[in-house]
Amino acid sequence: MTRSRVVVLAAVLTIGGCATNSRPPPLYYWGHYEEQIYAAHATGSTLTVHDQITALEGDKAVAGTRRLPPGFHAELGYLYSVDGQSDAARAEFLAEKTAFPESAAFMDRLLAALDAPKKDTPK
Repeated sequence: MTRSRVVVLAAVLTIGGCATNSRPPPLYYWGHYEEQIYAAHATGSTLTVHDQITALEGDKAVAGTRRLPPGFHAELGYLYSVDGQSDAARAEFLAEKTAFPESAAFMDRLLAALDAPKKDTPK
């Protein structure tokens, strides 16, 4: 082998050794969030509100210290409000507002709706 080929081969191996196939860790922990949202809203899933709450709470527990994606807390808060758990809904809406300040105006409206007196339904 000529000296120039050895130099080229050494350079290729050195440069190739610097490259890695590792990816940076994902920014958010998605869990089953996207699949559940799609199933609940697009396909008309038969999941009950309680089942959806349980699944999102499970994802929240598994996430640990990793960040949850935008809308996660808002969706969980919405499900809590549908289930009649106003305090839990309020906590999730505030968590969404804290994690994603750009959602503040929307979260404030949802919080105000939680505090609004309920209108009687006509009989």
